[in-house]
Parts: sequence; C-alpha cells; structure tokens
Amino acid sequence: MTVRLARRADIGLDAVMRVAWQGEGVEIAPEALGRIAECRAAFLRLIDSDEVINVYGVTTAMGELASQRLARQDRDRHARIKPYPAATSFGDPYPERVVRGMVLARLANFIEGHAATTPRIALAVASMLDGRPMPRVASSGQGGAGEILALYPLFAELTAEMELEVKERGSLINGSPCAAALIADAALAARRRVELIEQVFALSIEAFRAPLEHYDEALEDLWGDPHEAAALRGLRKYLNGAGSGRRNYQAPVSYRIVPRVLGQARRALAAAERAASISLSSASDNPVFIPPDADHPNGRCISTGGYHNAMATPALDDLAAIWADICLLCDRHGSKLLNGRVSHLPDLLMVGRHPSDSDGHGNVGYIPMAITGYLEQAKNAAQRTFLPGTESAGAGQDDVAATAFLAWAKEARAGRCLDAALGMLAVIASQALHVTQREAPPALGQLVRDVRAIVPPVDQDRVLGPELGQLADRMTARVFAA
Repeated sequence: MTVRLARRADIGLDAVMRVAWQGEGVEIAPEALGRIAECRAAFLRLIDSDEVINVYGVTTAMGELASQRLARQDRDRHARIKPYPAATSFGDPYPERVVRGMVLARLANFIEGHAATTPRIALAVASMLDGRPMPRVASSGQGGAGEILALYPLFAELTAEMELEVKERGSLINGSPCAAALIADAALAARRRVELIEQVFALSIEAFRAPLEHYDEALEDLWGDPHEAAALRGLRKYLNGAGSGRRNYQAPVSYRIVPRVLGQARRALAAAERAASISLSSASDNPVFIPPDADHPNGRCISTGGYHNAMATPALDDLAAIWADICLLCDRHGSKLLNGRVSHLPDLLMVGRHPSDSDGHGNVGYIPMAITGYLEQAKNAAQRTFLPGTESAGAGQDDVAATAFLAWAKEARAGRCLDAALGMLAVIASQALHVTQREAPPALGQLVRDVRAIVPPVDQDRVLGPELGQLADRMTARVFAA
C-alpha cells in the first residue's frame, strides 16, 4: 500500500506507523505537486524582482558567511556547492524505521510549497521510501545547532545525483524533520509500552492477591483525571475474572499507587503524541517561504528558528522519567512478591524448591537484584536534557545545539531498561501463580503463556540469565513490532 500526501496534515502518527514502521511507500498527490510548482515560480519571481532582498542561502552565503551577498551570476554556483563539511558524524546508525520517519517528515516542508523548491526534489525525496535501503545516519555526535549533521548524510546521495538549483540544498538540510521523526518514533513505541505495563502490573496485582478496591471504578470520579481513569480501566480490564482469596487489608504503597503512576505514563504518552503530531506537519524550514497573498503577490521568504524543535525534547524527557519510575515499581513489586511475610506466598516462591534444600534464597530470589541494576541505568538515562551551548564555529551564529537527538537516545535507553524490568517482574508473578497453583485472569492468560515459553516455572535452580535476556528482548520486540 501507499500513503498519499496532499497536505502537511497528512503527515501524522498514522503515516509514520505505515511508512516508517510498516514500510509502505509514499505518493505525492497531483494537487500538492501543482502547489509546489506554483510556490516555486512565485519564489523565483520574488528573488528576481527585488534587488535588495536578503534570503539566507539564496541571495546570501550560508553559515558564518551569511552577511555576504551573492551577485546574481553567483547564485547558481553557490546552490551547487555540496555541504561536505557537515558529513562529520559517525557511530552507531539509527534504526531504519527512524531514518524512514526522517525522510517522511522532510516532506512536510515541501507539500504546501513552504520550501520553495521544485517538484522534482519532493518526488526524489518521496522515492527514497520505495523500499530501497536507507542511508546510514549516525545516532552519535549530533551536536549541531540544527539537524545538518544528520540531514546531509541522509540526502548526500540525492544531492550527488542531481544538479541543485537555488534554495534546493537548504530545503534538504534545514528544518527539524529529525526531531519530528524521533518524537513520533518514541510516541508510537510508548503506546505499546503503556499497554504492556498495564498487563504486567495487573499480573503482579493478581499474583500478590492485592485488594481489587485499590482499582475501583469509583476512584475515576474521585481523582478527576482522565489519564488516571484510563489507567484504572486498563487494569480492571486485565483483572476481570481475578481469583478469590484476596488479602482483607490494604496492599503496600507500591500496589496502591499503580493506577496513579500509570496515569502519569498515559499523560506523558499524550504529550508525546501531541508534540509528534504538531512537529510532523510543521513547516520548519529556514528560510521558510510563505505563499503569495493579497499583500505579497510573490510571497515572502523569512529567516526563522524553525529548525529548533523545543517541544520534542521535554516530551521525550517525560517519557524517560516515567519509564524510570515504573522500573522502581517493578523492583518494589518483585521484592514484595518474594517476601513471604508480606505477600503471604509460600517460601517455595523464593527458592524455586523446598527451603530445606537450599540456603533460603535460590535463583528466583536474585531477580530483583537484576531489576535494581536496570532501574539505576534507567534513572541515569532519565536526566533532564538542557539546552547545550556550542561555540564550535567560533564567535558565530551557531551558539545553541539541538536537543532532540540527545533526548531520544536517553528515552530509548530508559525504555529498554523498563522492558527488561517488566519481563523480570512478569517472571516473578508467573512463579507466584505457579507455586500457588492458580490461573491468571483470562485476559492475562496469553501473557503468562508467552512468559513461560521463554522462562518456564522454576522447580529446580538453573541459570536464568540467558532466559531473562531473551524475554527482555521479546518485550522490546513487542514494543517495536510492525
């Protein structure tokens, strides 16, 4: 199938899922191509009719030479200069789905003519999504004021194959499509991760026999928050058909606050989705072309800071922070389940066999230690991303670096730590059901079967590390499944 783009609003999270994650191609609608051509013609009239107009990278040089005006006869030559100095980043590449998202987001500047480029450039960019391998874009060393260190390698082959005209080079390497793609990627993953979180914590609640009143429908109105209400509904959905014999007094704090913490996860997800939706359809070019209107028959071209996406990074930081908090809950739930004095579960849960056959710990009992390790890694990753200053170009104009690259890397790291912690908590909860010979509620049956297919119940001590690692990878694969 193919995603059809007629306007900027067509580039949203659904389009990213289809194009970036599922590998569909892109078609630019004829009306959009016509609009691109009209804006290109208006832009050329604008720069040809005004002798003193300053258009960055078109009638002036770029970067530190922006104060130098270009003579008419020099504009075409300047347009054909390849931005090789930007090809300095290296290191581990972004996943292909992320790079496809960057290419898709790049089209937002083109679709309604705001890049003032030719239809052939828009078509060339769209054709990169036809199933061919994506260019390698390094995920490290992205400390530029904009996104040029990522965008030049992304479009290097395209610029080498085409004879660029005025404004076309800048239309490929300016703007913030990378930030848009990164927050969109994180938002789509967060949707899956929130669902997984609710399932695993419902399983832990059932394994602990926590009172169901902690998740009562009445709390939705009492708390008055739509995200916490959604978390309560999500937990009840998975706990439908829960077993009897529950404790008749309140569970530890870590169990009672689950719906409020999961409410924050949903709140962070909603903020990420909003930031992604706005960013993906945003015209972020610099300079950006504003199409003709009654006051400006040839349109306008203005210099902006659109290439700096200030909403993506806080949204990514909030996701990383809640992933770290939920890692802590995994740690607390696992420890409480293994403490028979608190959970009222058999000592068999702790050791994987009869306590007289071991020293009272056993390898299941060591799992919370590993959760703690992933918790601390997640906390280290979930640090606030501040604006980084950069004076790499001397006392020039590029004095603040972009932040989304840094924030995405930290969110991704915290998310994978959470996947591991969730897997380990699910193993402990599965073991609790096993030693008490209970079945999971129907809605959680498949989760238990999936967990036990990789980490079977422990009846004799065995090396669990490889199994737990495989389960953690399976959790992450579920989050990013196309």
